[in-house]
Amino acid sequence: MNDLRKGLPFNEWRKQVIFISMIAMLTGLLFSRALLSSGLIVFAVLCLIHKNILAQLKNFFSSPFLWAMSLLFFLPLISGLWSDDISKWLQVLQIKLPFLLLPVCFAGIDQFKFKDWEKIAFIFLILITGGVCWSLWQYFRDINSIQVAYLKAHTITTPLGNDHVRFSLLVAIAVLTAIFLLIKNKKNFKKGIIFFLSIVATILIIYLHVLAVRTGLLCFYFGSAVFFAWLLGNHRYKKVYVLLFVLLLSLPVIAYFTLPTFKNRILYLKYDLSYIKKNIYLQGSNDGNRFISIKAGWQLQNQNPLTGVGFGDIKKETDKFYGRNYPQMKETDKILPSSEWIIYGAATGWPGFILFSFIMLVPFFIKKLKNNISWWLINIFVALSYLFDIGLEVQYGVFGHAFILLWWYKWLQGQEQ
Repeated sequence: MNDLRKGLPFNEWRKQVIFISMIAMLTGLLFSRALLSSGLIVFAVLCLIHKNILAQLKNFFSSPFLWAMSLLFFLPLISGLWSDDISKWLQVLQIKLPFLLLPVCFAGIDQFKFKDWEKIAFIFLILITGGVCWSLWQYFRDINSIQVAYLKAHTITTPLGNDHVRFSLLVAIAVLTAIFLLIKNKKNFKKGIIFFLSIVATILIIYLHVLAVRTGLLCFYFGSAVFFAWLLGNHRYKKVYVLLFVLLLSLPVIAYFTLPTFKNRILYLKYDLSYIKKNIYLQGSNDGNRFISIKAGWQLQNQNPLTGVGFGDIKKETDKFYGRNYPQMKETDKILPSSEWIIYGAATGWPGFILFSFIMLVPFFIKKLKNNISWWLINIFVALSYLFDIGLEVQYGVFGHAFILLWWYKWLQGQEQ
């Protein structure tokens, strides 16, 4: 079948539109929720409505990575059997729908080659760098007020609807992406591209310290430690790598004395932790409220060990815990348990907690990628971010998790080992 207007084979036309929809989704992720939703609809229609759908489903079920990711949707779905608040449960399912759609869609994308996925990587870097520049512009417009605001747990305005936690994770992933492109293609790229990637990586690393959000910084430094450990075990020039690692460890010290936002974030963290150590509730506390919320979720998980309370009732049951144990707590401080492990445990009991851990571990055992350091690092980034954050309870976090891991999964499988 041919597209008569363009004279292109149908498969080539379909591939081009799928590629454009991916770019639309990535652009929407950073700057427009409506564009993200529209791009996802187009992408899903093109990937799911065709004559080879049965073969695509077979490929989906034959890949543990793909069907394991879909469990992040099916666990909330099943919890509807014991959730009282059906309206809230349906909202959760709507947010987590990409975990059902995207793995099935990517199971059928076999026309894309390594270079196609590499183009996605460059566009991703351009979009993230653009978002960083926009965020820095917001900072420099009112630099003094923002620096003071960091002493009260506020941050610079960011893309993703000012979701600074998820954006910091994306920036850390962008750093990894730039470095991977440099290492993988250093002999093939022109000097201009090498210069571009080097500048982008430098800007993003500096921005991570200006933004000073722990999720991005934790992923960057932990990932760097793993990477240097891998280098020391697999390459020569060990003295050079040790020196580079020492220089890396000096970055926080340099940032503390040169970047006011980073310094003020550290000062606020010390202040916040002083209340946590004393087990004292502090109104508006960042880490203090997270710590209390995790205690609430842990109690829900252990009080309902086999089923949990259901995804529809987590908020209601968590608020009951706050009412019993912290009656003075303000409504704005009553947050969901601040860990995805605890969220899935509170909602679906110990079985959900264990299954969530299984889902996070599956990527490390993919036969073709189990020795690929880049694949290890990106999955470490994602898993680390969920220890003290609930990125999978918001649309941006769900899409970012699913799309980026699936993109890297396809991308790295297409490269020469």
